Amino acid sequence: MPRDSLPAPVQITAADGQRIAARFFEPLIAPRGSVLIVPAMGVGQDFYAPMARWLAAEGLRVATFDFRGIGLSRPHRLRGFRADILDWARLDCSAMLDALGTLTPDKPCYWIGHSLGGQILPFVPNRDRISKAVTVACGSGYWRENARPLRRYAWWLWFVAVPVATHVCGYFPGKRLRKVGDLPAGVMIQWRR
Repeated sequence: MPRDSLPAPVQITAADGQRIAARFFEPLIAPRGSVLIVPAMGVGQDFYAPMARWLAAEGLRVATFDFRGIGLSRPHRLRGFRADILDWARLDCSAMLDALGTLTPDKPCYWIGHSLGGQILPFVPNRDRISKAVTVACGSGYWRENARPLRRYAWWLWFVAVPVATHVCGYFPGKRLRKVGDLPAGVMIQWRR
């Protein structure tokens, strides 16, 4: 999908002042509700654009976003950037739910969480705004529960690559390692735990 065909990104400010890049996909009719698509670990919001377009065509206002530290919400320099998974839930997801609630106040709000985007729902303080939630591919993430062929790779990732690369670089250089993508150190350390 060509990038210029996406809605222009807007900045949503979280409670701590951090700005989160979001896109709003608007329906052609008055929205009958809203949907927040919450991404998987290290997945940029553009990945969800086809689904967001389809949902908008069905009459829903849809928001996609990049967690602080990734995609369009990534700072110029990731080394030393402070963020963890609980910040993503408590601050970023909360700000996005507030933004949707402001735009569509009297309509139901739905949550679609992909992987981590489904796992963090219990930590979102204003989750009571959500009428219904759908989670996709939300496994435990525990390395021993991977399929047998992946266990050795997962062990190597969690006990060698992540601690060494994160310590040396000050963030997880996943793009260079061709693993997940670049992530703030706090996110990767917490995920590893």
